[in-house]
Amino acid sequence: MSFRIEEKLMISKNSLIDFKRFIFEKKAKLLYPKRIINSLYFDNEKYQMYDDSIEGLVPRKKIRIRHYPNEKKVLYLELKISSEEGRFKKRKIIEEKEFYQLKRDGIFDEQYGFCKPVLFVNYEREYFLVDDVRISIDTDITYTSYIGSHLGNDSNCAVELKANYKKNKNTLLNQFPFQRTRFSKYCNGIEKNQFINI
Repeated sequence: MSFRIEEKLMISKNSLIDFKRFIFEKKAKLLYPKRIINSLYFDNEKYQMYDDSIEGLVPRKKIRIRHYPNEKKVLYLELKISSEEGRFKKRKIIEEKEFYQLKRDGIFDEQYGFCKPVLFVNYEREYFLVDDVRISIDTDITYTSYIGSHLGNDSNCAVELKANYKKNKNTLLNQFPFQRTRFSKYCNGIEKNQFINI
C-alpha cells in the first residue's frame, strides 16, 4: 500500500496551453505516451459513493473497471480509496469473462454493499513529471450512462498532481499556483444524468 497526496487543479480548456507552458518551463518530462482511458464506475442503489465524495467523507472509495481502448485489451478492477491516513489505489487485472460477470451481477463491497455499474467515463490523458510530482492532464471527457445514454462532455480539463504523502501539501501547491478544485469525473457524470434521483 502506497499512500500519496493528490491535488486537483481547475484548468479551463482555454487555459490549458498556459498551464502546459508553465510546466514545460519547469522542465516537465513526458512519462508515458498520450492515451485514451475508459472507466466503468459502480455504486450502490443509494449512490453512497457519490454522496460520500460530494461530502468529502472518509473513509470512502470509488470502484471502477478501467481499460485502454487503443492498447492490448487488459481490464483492471480498481478501488480508489480515501482514508484518514491518505489516498491509495488497489488494482488487479481481471479476465474478460469476469468483467462481463461483474457487469451482470455487480460487485459486493464491505463498506457499500452490493454495487452495480452506473456510468462510463471516457477521456484522453497525458502524463508528465516535474521534479517529484506526477501530473496527469485529462481532456475530451465524455460521460455515458451504463444503459448507453450520452450524458454530455465536460467543459473543463481535469489536472491532477500526485506526490509522496511525505511531501508538504503547501509546498506542492506553491509549486503550482493554480486554483484548486474538488473535480470528480464520476460525480460530474452522475450529476449530468437527469434520470438518477440523487
